[in-house]
Amino acid sequence: MNWEKEDIVLEDGKVVRAQTPVIISASRATDIPAFYTDWLVDRIKKGYVEWVNPFNGVPLYVSFAKTRLIIFWSKNPTPLFKHLDFFDATIPNYYLQYTLNDYEKEGLEPNVPSLESRIDTFIRFSEKIGKEKIIWRFDPLLLTDQLDVNELPSRVEKIGNRLKGYTEKLVFSFADIRDYRKVKSNLGKKNINYREFDLESMKEFARSLQQLNKKWGFELATCAEELSLEEYTILPNKCVDDDLIIRLFSHDFRLMDFLKVKITYGDVFNNVLHVEKLKNNKDKGQRKYCGCIVSKDIGRYNTCPHLCTYCYANTTEQIAMKNWNEYNLNQK
Repeated sequence: MNWEKEDIVLEDGKVVRAQTPVIISASRATDIPAFYTDWLVDRIKKGYVEWVNPFNGVPLYVSFAKTRLIIFWSKNPTPLFKHLDFFDATIPNYYLQYTLNDYEKEGLEPNVPSLESRIDTFIRFSEKIGKEKIIWRFDPLLLTDQLDVNELPSRVEKIGNRLKGYTEKLVFSFADIRDYRKVKSNLGKKNINYREFDLESMKEFARSLQQLNKKWGFELATCAEELSLEEYTILPNKCVDDDLIIRLFSHDFRLMDFLKVKITYGDVFNNVLHVEKLKNNKDKGQRKYCGCIVSKDIGRYNTCPHLCTYCYANTTEQIAMKNWNEYNLNQK
């Protein structure tokens, strides 16, 4: 999307053109809440961030002047917790995509906290911001010679039993190793003998999840998957979700105006009576089967120190750690 632009003044006094997105993703490309929350808070205070296009290396500037909503993506949002009052006072509309997997035995996520700690953090955030604003992602689902389609649901169940009542939705995707050569290479370096999902294994997992969900009552959804699993009461997801945004933040008239949503309010409590979408806000820059609406991602690839073996956003561990170390040196 071509966001509206305005002139901004950089810290060195230079005047540049900057995008002014209404919705920010922080971030699909790296775990900003886990590692760069202080940086994000500082940049919001300064009013803008420099973002580098990963395809051509050209720096662009993003102004927060018109930002009404932030979607946080994280596997460990603990550092974000102490800044929630700041966000409530500056950009109060936000929700959290929390990836909470169980690959401890396989060591696929070497630098995330323990599973127990991550579950506790999830519950803590849910109690603070509300279960409707924290979405559980078990993403991606990965098969190996030691982790089959029978074991995976038990891993999901162990977490789901703990999260019942603390979220409304579970989102998942099936790992597509063949589509990411660098992921295939990184798995090979770690001697992880992965297996691709086929149609039957996908449906077998879906059947198991549908049964498990009878005790949880979550909304089940897939992320950017071609295969329809609606027969198992599993729908395609929109991670940047206009329906959720309207439900949670209909009071923000500027945000609703951006989405081109006509809302009819009524009764003494000014409740929403009717919603009419006047525009298709689907993000055409995402993958074919991605349902997200438009947002501006401000993260950078090759900057996440979680070093998850299946990660598509880091080319190598060495490059990611080099960038992380340089970032820390610049903070001193």
